[in-house]
Amino acid sequence: MSNNWVVQNLENALETWNSKLEELWDLILLSPEHFKGGGIWNVITSIHQSLQAIGFALLVLFFAIGVIKTCGSLVEFKKPEHAVKLFIRFVIAKIVVTYGLDLMMAFFKIIQGTVSTIISSANLGGALRSTLPTALIKTIEDCGFFESIPLWAVTLIGGLLITVLSIIMIMTVYGRFFKLYLYTAISPIALSTFAGEPVQNVGKSFLKSYCSVCLEGAIIVLACIIFSLFSSTPPVIDPNLSAVTQVWKYVGELIFNMLVLVGTVKMSDRVVKEMMGL
Repeated sequence: MSNNWVVQNLENALETWNSKLEELWDLILLSPEHFKGGGIWNVITSIHQSLQAIGFALLVLFFAIGVIKTCGSLVEFKKPEHAVKLFIRFVIAKIVVTYGLDLMMAFFKIIQGTVSTIISSANLGGALRSTLPTALIKTIEDCGFFESIPLWAVTLIGGLLITVLSIIMIMTVYGRFFKLYLYTAISPIALSTFAGEPVQNVGKSFLKSYCSVCLEGAIIVLACIIFSLFSSTPPVIDPNLSAVTQVWKYVGELIFNMLVLVGTVKMSDRVVKEMMGL
């Protein structure tokens, strides 16, 4: 590492960004079962199992409401085809509530397989690191004391923005795990609505929303891959420009690419919901 303070400030900011990007890459491939050693998952599954009893009670209630609203009379209820239809609905709802966690995790693993396929197709073992060009380091080191003053301001602002963007980015990925845990814990109550035809849309909306949270991982990985490809071709440094202009141009273009990545990561849920028509 260079002994120049301006260079060190930029390199430290880039190191923070690279470490958060690597952490994001690792987290996106991680299952909720193994996040933070699995301790959170154990508590969530315990809550899920406790709420199953309430889910079964609501299942019976929603089924009864559905029978009352869909059957105009007792004679209609006695029709074999109608009775069989209601029986099948009840059985399916019972299975969904009982094995809802297994079904949700099976879908999550399918999406994780999709994410792994995207990564392998891109031939990337991980996010590419952003590094300060050697030519720019030399230009900064050749500056005198007074020439370095405006560089300090540029690098302070740029370094702060890069650090803030890296924190926002990783917080978004952590937020995805929070949503996965919330959906898992509350699923027995939401899935019980499948027992009644008038309220089944609640269960459908719940499953669509859960699927969109899972698919966020694919959007985030694609965004990271595109950013890595952008970063692999750093901005061209024009040696004829002043040192301040060179640094400002480099930092500005770098931050712009980072903003695009962070914006895409933060809006990944909205992108998926638009794709799914939610």
